[in-house]
Amino acid sequence: MSEQLSEAISIAEKQINQMLTMQDAMNSRVSETWRDNGYEWYRAIWVECAEMLDHHGWKWWKHQEIDVAQVQLELVDIFHFGLSLRLLQNESVESISHQLAKELHQGTGESDFKIALENLASAAVTDKAFDAKALADCMSLMNMDLNELFRQYVGKNTLNFFRQDHGYKEGTYIKIWHGEEDNEVLAKLVTELETSADDFQQQLYKALEEKYPS
Repeated sequence: MSEQLSEAISIAEKQINQMLTMQDAMNSRVSETWRDNGYEWYRAIWVECAEMLDHHGWKWWKHQEIDVAQVQLELVDIFHFGLSLRLLQNESVESISHQLAKELHQGTGESDFKIALENLASAAVTDKAFDAKALADCMSLMNMDLNELFRQYVGKNTLNFFRQDHGYKEGTYIKIWHGEEDNEVLAKLVTELETSADDFQQQLYKALEEKYPS
């Protein structure tokens, strides 16, 4: 392994470690017993894959434009579910981080996005597993690196916490903020803040509170 690759994997491990911790916290916010509840995380993955394919386009009988931003958002959502599946393996966060960092750097080299996505969905349907290499293929084909995955993940995780704190589970949460969906508001706020700041998540949560319709 080259020194450059070794350093890249080391950085990825730290980011994935942080995301695993955030995912565990989010799942626990929804249910403290989430590890024992038998949630079908694998099903959430293949359903998201199907939704993503529509944003990418697959119909050969009509013209379709790839909505790259939306596809990237769906990949981030899938990563949430993938992290949850890996956390159920009863391995240490450090061990999971190390393995995921290697898989996300490897990929398989698949050059057709639709096939890469089908590989991701197939692992979820057939093995009830998260195929990180297939996700890496999808990310690469959508010009998304690990730093971008981290940036968008932290943003969406923070929004998910915000939703839970403002009545999402009870059905009282407001999804449209002054004519925009909360995801759209989030996307703008993330570009305005310094993602490398230690308190980035706290800054983002505060910014969401300021934008939320009262």
